[in-house]
Amino acid sequence: MKKSVFAAMSSILVLSAALAGCGGGGEKAGEQGNASKEQTSGPKELRMNMMSEPPTADPALAEDSTSSAVLRATFDGLTRIGEDGKPQPSVAEKIDVSEDGLTYTFTLRDSKWSNGEPVTAKDFEFAWKRALDPKTASNYSYQLYYLKNAEEYNKGKAKAEDVGVKATDDKTLVVTLKNPTPFFLELTAFYTYYPVNQKVVEGSDKWAGEAATHVGNGPFKMETWEHKSKLVLVKSDTYWDKDVVKLDKLNFSMVEDANTELSMFDNDDLDWSGAPLSALPTDAIPALKESGQMQTRPIAGTYLYKFNTEVPPFNNAKIRKAFGYAIDRKSIIDNITQANQEPAMGLVPPTMAVATSPYFKDGDVETAKKLLAEGMKEEGITKMPTLTLSFNTSEGHKKIAEAIQDQWKKALGVDIKLENKEWKVFLEDVNQGKFQIARSSWTGDYNDPYTFLDLFKDKDGGNNDTKWENPKYKELLNQSALEQDPEKRKQILAQAEAIFMDEMPAVPIYYYTHSYVKKDKVKGVVLDGLGFVDWKWADIQ
Repeated sequence: MKKSVFAAMSSILVLSAALAGCGGGGEKAGEQGNASKEQTSGPKELRMNMMSEPPTADPALAEDSTSSAVLRATFDGLTRIGEDGKPQPSVAEKIDVSEDGLTYTFTLRDSKWSNGEPVTAKDFEFAWKRALDPKTASNYSYQLYYLKNAEEYNKGKAKAEDVGVKATDDKTLVVTLKNPTPFFLELTAFYTYYPVNQKVVEGSDKWAGEAATHVGNGPFKMETWEHKSKLVLVKSDTYWDKDVVKLDKLNFSMVEDANTELSMFDNDDLDWSGAPLSALPTDAIPALKESGQMQTRPIAGTYLYKFNTEVPPFNNAKIRKAFGYAIDRKSIIDNITQANQEPAMGLVPPTMAVATSPYFKDGDVETAKKLLAEGMKEEGITKMPTLTLSFNTSEGHKKIAEAIQDQWKKALGVDIKLENKEWKVFLEDVNQGKFQIARSSWTGDYNDPYTFLDLFKDKDGGNNDTKWENPKYKELLNQSALEQDPEKRKQILAQAEAIFMDEMPAVPIYYYTHSYVKKDKVKGVVLDGLGFVDWKWADIQ
């Protein structure tokens, strides 16, 4: 999915991937937690904190966990991931799939936008082609490449009308895929596949930036957006399934400091603290674990450091691997994150793993020194310059960066400068290649290892900030899309991951867990196996 804003000891999204293999189901947030003052009258309001301002509320432009949480609340797709973690019909009332798995016909139910206008099949066709339009500059356009001619259109080699999505009437959307895609109905629940109101979008290029102009079709609608201060969503009276929505209001603070957030929770100013929208203070975790308040669950996500492979010294794979091998992941988990994470010795997390053994040894300083010396010799470097490690504002990111800074100094003798940036600025700079080493993360968009490997397929792919590309890697991923035998496909993907780990454009550090505390009165919040959060079924009791 998605880039996660915090993720020091958690990440934002959880689907069927929490179970082994490609089946599985989601689960509701646990019911234990702090006692709190009961809400005896008035609206049912859930109070949470976002560690950072959402960069956007436009489905075509979103690429991060905070934005995706807002979109999931304010929009609805053809399908929606249900309380059981599986895709279920949502705006689509009926779904027919051809025998060859290439044609999907979605019949839409009667539903409305938050401004009262009807949602039509044309809204979906417009939204998908808008995300693919090169002028939109969507970093997630590749998520639609499963459609026939979608990639060609995005790269200027086909016309919009060639793309395999067509509204044949207001209630019928016919979708033609490039290849059979077993997880396609999970994808139609993903935010890049959400519809947008064409008249609203074309009426103003700032439609998604303010509550007054934002129009969605989800269970909640925007009431207030005070930038960098608070965001308030209220139950939508035009939502097709409004009768199941129990919350009247979602009230989000925007406080960057994790200690302040936890204090707000302790003072009954918040009903929830920690993942999936922020992080618990690392210093508070031992006590929260001991008291039984903290809830933790694994999700399909990987905490990473990515390299800018277009600039020295990280244009050299041996130097990149030296920095990756020198990290002592277990000490970071034991002393900083402390939430039952696993050291990441590969890119793909355990719930989707294609490899049968780790690709390298944790904290292998001797091999790291050897690789660094070889890489420096190849590049004609006699002394490593001071390098910059960038991360977005978070206590957890800062502590991890400080620990790795110290490890690299001791193991490799390299001086590292730390650079902290606000989330939106950080994203923009990394997307523009203004970094040497940058903190990153990835959580699955759907329950398949391809969602991790596809990220690095194309040098110019919207979310591949490393600018690394490998022809054999691309060939294997293309081959996997055509392989119908699950075991053979897994072997092909394992070969691809081996290439990635041998060249290491990004360094896996640990696999995510979600850790949070909540009040007993909060029920029914759905956290799925990929880390996604959904408040459609949430309640305050």
